Amino acid sequence: MIGAAYAAVPLYQLFCQVTGYGGTPARGELSQKAIGKEQVTIRFNADHSSQLPWDFKPAVASQTVHLGEENLAFFVAINKSDKPIYGTATFNVTPTKAAQYFVKTDCFCFTEQLLEPGQRVDMPVSFHIDPELYMDKLTRDVTTITLSYTFFPLPGKKAELLSAKETGL
Repeated sequence: MIGAAYAAVPLYQLFCQVTGYGGTPARGELSQKAIGKEQVTIRFNADHSSQLPWDFKPAVASQTVHLGEENLAFFVAINKSDKPIYGTATFNVTPTKAAQYFVKTDCFCFTEQLLEPGQRVDMPVSFHIDPELYMDKLTRDVTTITLSYTFFPLPGKKAELLSAKETGL
């Protein structure tokens, strides 16, 4: 039971990433569809756990993009502690009805991130909005989409890293 409960969170996250369920954007490849004239504004939001001593914010507050066009956005993270720390990001798209049309082709959120003490990194996310967004009668009214990330510490990784440094390995 404990193992099943522990595995439920990553399995649910994987399910949401694949299906777009619950505001999770799809993960995919560059769109082969024509770039449309229609535009949508993408707002960026960044949060972090109170247990993670990082500053984390979007490099810009928003971008206006064409449907089908590949885009690149950056988020900035700074480790404010005196220790190296691993973190992982969860993500969400609102309105949730638009999540299936928000396609990330590459993202810092696909892997764990290690920041050394005082390190600042620019973390990219490459994405496009599927032109089908405006073909779907349920999402034709969407003019603004918000992409949100929340960073959390990975305590097990932090402990492994610190014990390796402390032992001189």
